[in-house]
Amino acid sequence: MNNELNGVIVIDKPANITSAKVVAIIKKLFGAGKVGHAGTLDPEATGILLCCVNKATKLSRFFLTGSKKYEAVLHLGVETDTQDAAGKIISTSNELDFTEKTISAVFREFEGAIEQVPPAFSALKYKGTPLYKLARKGKAIIKPSRPVFISYNKIRKINMPFISFEVCCSSGTYIRTLCSDIGKKLGCGGHLKKLRRIESSGFTINEAVTLSKLEQLVSTGKINDRIISMSEALHDMPEYIVDKILTKKIKHGILLTTKDFMPGNIDDLKNFIKIVDRNNNLTAILKINKDSNRYNYCCVFN
Repeated sequence: MNNELNGVIVIDKPANITSAKVVAIIKKLFGAGKVGHAGTLDPEATGILLCCVNKATKLSRFFLTGSKKYEAVLHLGVETDTQDAAGKIISTSNELDFTEKTISAVFREFEGAIEQVPPAFSALKYKGTPLYKLARKGKAIIKPSRPVFISYNKIRKINMPFISFEVCCSSGTYIRTLCSDIGKKLGCGGHLKKLRRIESSGFTINEAVTLSKLEQLVSTGKINDRIISMSEALHDMPEYIVDKILTKKIKHGILLTTKDFMPGNIDDLKNFIKIVDRNNNLTAILKINKDSNRYNYCCVFN
């Protein structure tokens, strides 16, 4: 069991495999005690799946709320019960005589802060049961709409009935629901034909490795070249380099206040800060409580 390998690896997930299966493959390849992903992808979708190994599984929640970018293909004129190509067709339309100007205008309507109803076929839960399991039994549960934010929808190509586009959005946004909503707005219906995640929480597809390449790296002993250290993985989180005295306090869980930090070094630090040693090893993550001038422990690493 390899419990010394700690960090994040960016996987380029292939189609027709679940995110859970990818995690199981990595766990077996690495001989790791723990592996988890930070943000699932539907089985048919491809692209970035952030996987946290061993101690880095404690960091998963810090990646779940990051923004995402996708390349997607919308199929107009065909509506499915799952809002994607895997579902059953529930309606069709041949009324697809839209101008590029009309399509662009509708896409712009779904930018900024919008309300989105999560799909009935999703991993969200109702009384402990995933919605997709209930939907398959004919007991579809419609969750209340919730706010999401779409930074932009960029149409790349229109080849009716298909529209290729790129979208940058907040965590929790369903691209298949976006496709369905755009189809409804146009009056012809539509579903998500293809989806690829190209960015997640600041990680890009250029950093990703395929499962076949991953297996090759493991077999040649070069896997450390692709593991992102825990401190480097939290690239957007402000850091504070600790001395031996503060390191000892952290390891013993002693309450920390502003007096424990050098004056002027924490003025610009907000919400969470990562504590690293002089070798850039992650020691802890703290949450700032400015009202009490105290720091709450989120994670501590030996």
